[in-house]
Amino acid sequence: MAFTLYQASLPVFIATLRNLGALLEKGAADADARKYAPEVLIEARLAPDMHKLSRQVQIASDMVKNGAARLAGIEAPSFADTESNFAELQARIDRTIAFLETIRENQLEGAETREIVLKFPGREMRFSGPDYLTRFVLPNLYFHVTTAYNILRHNGVAIGKRDFMGA
Repeated sequence: MAFTLYQASLPVFIATLRNLGALLEKGAADADARKYAPEVLIEARLAPDMHKLSRQVQIASDMVKNGAARLAGIEAPSFADTESNFAELQARIDRTIAFLETIRENQLEGAETREIVLKFPGREMRFSGPDYLTRFVLPNLYFHVTTAYNILRHNGVAIGKRDFMGA
């Protein structure tokens, strides 16, 4: 049996989001243990021109729910970007995973040849399904999850590579 786009995407998306959720749990526990406002982490960013932690989580969520939906040829749910605490960010991750778990392997059949077009102000990007997954969705997912990890780590949360990688 050939390795499929489904195998390269949905299980990876779900595992990565679960790891992100575990990182956020450690961030919340750190704020509680060291007795500082959790908003310090939620609002933290690595550089002035980078997104804060909450936005990194929102973008990672959007990347995989929209990516999976485009590969499956279905509509993705829309989530308002209003999360402002750890519980709300965890709920968003849970909603994203719940959506991903509704997508079946047969829904991605034909995605290898499906053209995916992304429109941005002033430009358009065209991908085949495999290119969309490997050159857009996965790099963006890992960038935003890594940035979330780095924000937490930079602020003293005791996490390491094992936390990022998961079990």
